[in-house]
Formats: sequence, structure tokens, C-alpha cells
Amino acid sequence: MTFSLISGKKLSAVLLAALLSHVALAEVVTVDRVVAVVNRNAITQVELDHKVATIKANLERQKIKLPPDEVLQQQVLDRMILDQVQVQYADKIGLRVDDKQLEMAINNLAEQNQLSVPEFRKRLESTGVTWRQFRDDIRQEILLGRLKEREVDSKVVVTESEIDDYLKVSAGKAKMEYDLAQIQINIPENASPEQIAAKRARIQAARQEIEGGKSFATVAASYSNDPNATKGGTLGWRPAGSLPPAFTALLDKLQPGEYTDIVRTPVAFHIFKLVDKRSQEERVIVKQTHARHILIRSNEVISTTDARQKLLQMRERIVAGQDFAVMAKSFSDDTSASKGGDLGWLNPGETVPAFEEAMNALAPNEISMPVQSPFGFHLIQVLERRDQDVTQEQARFKIRKELGQRKAEEQYEDWLRQLRDRARVVTRLKDE
Repeated sequence: MTFSLISGKKLSAVLLAALLSHVALAEVVTVDRVVAVVNRNAITQVELDHKVATIKANLERQKIKLPPDEVLQQQVLDRMILDQVQVQYADKIGLRVDDKQLEMAINNLAEQNQLSVPEFRKRLESTGVTWRQFRDDIRQEILLGRLKEREVDSKVVVTESEIDDYLKVSAGKAKMEYDLAQIQINIPENASPEQIAAKRARIQAARQEIEGGKSFATVAASYSNDPNATKGGTLGWRPAGSLPPAFTALLDKLQPGEYTDIVRTPVAFHIFKLVDKRSQEERVIVKQTHARHILIRSNEVISTTDARQKLLQMRERIVAGQDFAVMAKSFSDDTSASKGGDLGWLNPGETVPAFEEAMNALAPNEISMPVQSPFGFHLIQVLERRDQDVTQEQARFKIRKELGQRKAEEQYEDWLRQLRDRARVVTRLKDE
């Protein structure tokens, strides 16, 4: 999940939670002790209290009723243990977030809050949040996002046949998006019948509390193992394609505000709440350009000045009547040379900015002056333009992304479970 792994919205939420949590931290003086040992690393009471205070501030900001302190402590500790297991694995495989990358993230965060970095730091420290702790939290957010990308997201493959199958199943149906929240109770790998029964009893107890009048968000914060539990279980908007068909079949029967019965997957029991839903049917029309070019690369033999001069001479010859395609076949350094420099129909964003900007400024049949890009120098000619309906292509791209998201989430849950099960964890939260 570079700094781009953390969205501005998510980082802003981290900042708000940190700012709001300082009061709770300032009022509590705790004699530090170890509350959990993860392999050889300890989690202390002070670290746990810091996280609990941050989560409480976040829940209060969302006006979600807080679960009992002991329940919230256990929920937060479970999440810290899972985070620690991932951090240790990242260290084992040599994954790091260096100071330069961290500074870029913090600079961007300060800009999002319309502050300089010194102002940003001063505001944080004025609330009781230490700059060191804040940096450590952001570094870990980036690290865990990169770890997920490396171990799960990058290995997800969506085939063309899977996209075809999805299109067949959804033919004629509006493309839907669902605003969801969930309660998730994880099932251990190779769980015994007794363990499964205990997890089922827990999800049933959660459902009974909802039916008894407690808010879904409060019950999620008390029961759920999902990373979003401490945000009331909110998942946000999810495209239909990113969810298993069995889930969307259940959601289609619900009205906003209603929730599903207990749903079992291979890794967990779930209850989903449908917050809202919307249709995303729309046609996509783009301006396409049919263009060709001649590329001359500068190198140790041909200087940038020589490359530009060579293209200027070619342009004079083409304007005087020589065939552009013949010149491209004879002199262009691009793979398109065999096709007379023809690049076919280009969508917006398919070429580098310098090339696209120059191409967009040309009238049909006009030939540019030499244009520099990261690849070298170009002569560009626009042959024609058209408005093209790319709805189908965009739909396939969107479905590929949605199916990939679904696979990644399923595989991530399974990967996390295996990572947690392999770790040696001793909890001492209830020790006196």
C-alpha cells in the first residue's frame, strides 16, 4: 500500500488522530511494562497506551461510541502484534524506508496541511506528540505498504479470460459500487473444529449486539479483526468487481443501512453493512491522435546539437516534398521506423508529456520543429484526429483493476494469517 503508498487522506487522518490524542496521553502516567513479546521484540504498556489514545481520538472524532477499555486495549494490541510481525519480516528481507524517502513523505504531508515543515513540527509538538514518534509512525505506514506491494500486490495476475468471464456474468447489468462497513472474525490456518466453533460464536455474539440496538461501528470496534475495526469497520466505496460474486448477490438484496447475515470465507467470518450504493454506468469518449515521428537519439557519437541539426535538415527536405515515411525508415532510431514512423492512434497520456504537448499543438499534416524528450529529439507529424468511444477498453481496464484488488485482498489476509501463525507471540496484557 515511495510516499505514494500512503494517500494524503490517510496521512491527514494520522495527523488529526495524533493531534487529538495528546490530552489522553498527557493525563496518564503509567509504569512501563511488557504487554506482549513478538518473537524477540517486546511491546510495552506505554506503546500500547499511546496507540489506544490515538484510536480513541479517532473514534471520538467520528462520533463512534467507544467500546470498553479492556476490549479496545486487546483489539489494539492484536493489531500492534500483527504490525510487529510484518515489520520483523520486512527487516528480515532487507526492506527499508530511508530518511530521504521519509522526509519526502513528511514534506508532502506538511504541504497538504498548508504548513512549512518547521511549522508542522511545532504544531505537533505543541500538542504533546513527539516528533520522533510521529516520524516512526509514518515510516512504519510506508514500510507496511511497500511490504504488501512486494509480497502480495505485485504477484497478483488477472488474465484476459477472467475479464471475459466477468463481462459475461455482468452483461446488461449496471456497474455498481458499494459503500461498505464490515465486522470480520479471522479463522486461524488449519483451525480445529473447536476453534472454528469459537470464532462462529464470536461473530454470532456481534450480530446479537447489533440486533440489540448497538451501532454497527461500535460493535465493529469491539469485535472485528479487520484493520479498519478501530474506524468503525468502514471499508469505503468498493466496485462490484472487487468483491466476490456471492457478496454482491447479498448486497443487491439490501437497502442502505441494512446488513447481511453471517458470511463465511476460507479465512474469516464476516457481517457486511451496506452504507450506500450507486451505479457507475457511463460512456468514455476521448480525443485520439494518429501521428508519426522520426527519432534521433543523442549519444557519445551524436551530440544534442547534432541531433537537433540533423532533424532540422530532414524537416526541410520533407517540407520540400520528400516522403516522411521514407525518411523515417531510413533515419529514425525508434522501433516504429519499419512502419514509416507511424505510431497509430494515441490516447491522451500514452506518450511522454513533452511529446504530447508538441503533438497537441499541431494541426493535421503539420510537421513540428525538433522536440526534445527523454528519448531524444523528434520530428512529429499529426495525420488526423478523432473522438473515439473507448468505453469497452476502459471497462476492461477497470475490471482488471477491480479483480486484482479482490485477489490482492484475499491473498493479503491469507498471507497475514500465515505470517502471524509462524510467529512466537506471548501476551501479558492481563498479567498483574
